[in-house]
Amino acid sequence: MTDIADSAFRHPERHIRLDTILRLRWLAALGQLAAIFVVSQGLEFDVPVVPCVVIIGLSALLNLALQIAFNPMQRLEPRHAASLLALNIIELAALLYLTGGLENPFSFLFLAPVLISATALPVRLTVTLGLLAVACATVLVFVHQPLPWDSDEPLMLPPIYLVGVWISIVLAIGVTGLYSFQVTEEARKLSDALAATELVLAREQHLTQLDGLAAAAAHELGTPLSTIVLVSRELEKTLADNPFAAGDIKTLREQAQRCRDILSKITQLSSTGAPFDRMKLSTLIEEAVAPHRDFGVAIKIRIAVTGSREPVGSRNPAILYGVGNILENAVDFARKEVEVNAWWNDDTVEIMISDDGPGFAPEILKRIGEPYLSRRRAGDDAPSERSGLGLGVFIARTLLERTGARVSFSNHAFPDHGAVVQIAWPRARFEASENNGVPTS
Repeated sequence: MTDIADSAFRHPERHIRLDTILRLRWLAALGQLAAIFVVSQGLEFDVPVVPCVVIIGLSALLNLALQIAFNPMQRLEPRHAASLLALNIIELAALLYLTGGLENPFSFLFLAPVLISATALPVRLTVTLGLLAVACATVLVFVHQPLPWDSDEPLMLPPIYLVGVWISIVLAIGVTGLYSFQVTEEARKLSDALAATELVLAREQHLTQLDGLAAAAAHELGTPLSTIVLVSRELEKTLADNPFAAGDIKTLREQAQRCRDILSKITQLSSTGAPFDRMKLSTLIEEAVAPHRDFGVAIKIRIAVTGSREPVGSRNPAILYGVGNILENAVDFARKEVEVNAWWNDDTVEIMISDDGPGFAPEILKRIGEPYLSRRRAGDDAPSERSGLGLGVFIARTLLERTGARVSFSNHAFPDHGAVVQIAWPRARFEASENNGVPTS
């Protein structure tokens, strides 16, 4: 099967655009100004407007300077993005210091920069920003200006309430930051694995197209070669009295005839494997099994002949790759043999691949088909001795499901052992003339 380099799809560093950071900072500045205006003018509370506006103004000036000095569309290095998010935390801490510290209900905005970092920056930088936010929240418990409130009825919050607010902020930063990171990482893994799937499918489609190109080339070259053979034969008769020229002409004719024979073989090979040829289910299974017969594991094929005619479908690279990949895994883990069973009726076409190996581990069986989930562990003595990326089953399942198949994974019932993979299509979908699941170009 096709080998895929891990570095081609997984990127250790994640980058965020400067424009994204600047938009978030502008949004924060506008929100802060609106909050100050509502509290000071609408509620008529005593707010230190001038110091707050100065802090917000400095943030706005920094935004303007960054927009002028740099291309907003450029992607920031993780440390630079983290620096701007850290400035957001410090700016918020300064505003909260002037407006009541953790007594201010907007103190929970400490979460925002940490959540952004969790979805876009490496773990070490997210942890650093989280610690900075916790440190700022801790200082604000003890050092802050009074909360803006009605001077006739001052608000007095007990210390235990402030401790509770501090604990809730710390827990929210930790829990929501971890949750956001996990969700984003899963989405990134899925995106990388789907990209790998598209690459594999494109390669398989390219290989099948080579058959058609070979047939076309053989057909086009056949006519000029026939002409060369015919002319050389006539020249050989004409120059029969000249042994030197006749010998050269004979050699030319023989070599041209040899080229015709080679092209004829290519045409015969391609005629049975052109990309859009139809093939019976048994032929499809044999073609998928053939590359895996010489690895010391017996592969037994059992086809249940039923009353209805044998299904005939397109020679679909997605099906060939998917079935072949599952077969490869079965051969890798089998002890002595792999069984491929097939049957059909008027509604369903099914292939079942099983081996006599250890089977799927319970923790893997629950998550089988996820990207970057490998059945092999470090130190396993699998016949192939390859660690793999855990993408094989995901790619195979994705490609097969695109063709309309339903893929299920299980183990043999005790006392038997080994893995079992069932692939079932609606017969109408399997026999569809279009090459389902294969991108065309």
